[in-house]
Amino acid sequence: MSEYLFTSESVSEGHPDKVSDQISDAILDAILAQDEHSRVAAETLCNT
Repeated sequence: MSEYLFTSESVSEGHPDKVSDQISDAILDAILAQDEHSRVAAETLCNT
């Protein structure tokens, strides 16, 4: 029988991690809109 490990994190609105995720998602969406076969690795850093 296989073992699965489920993890998650939660941050409040406006937290740099959440903002970074939204920016990365927008970049990914824009690239995939132009080429659905794209491969993307996006790292985003926000400084407060």
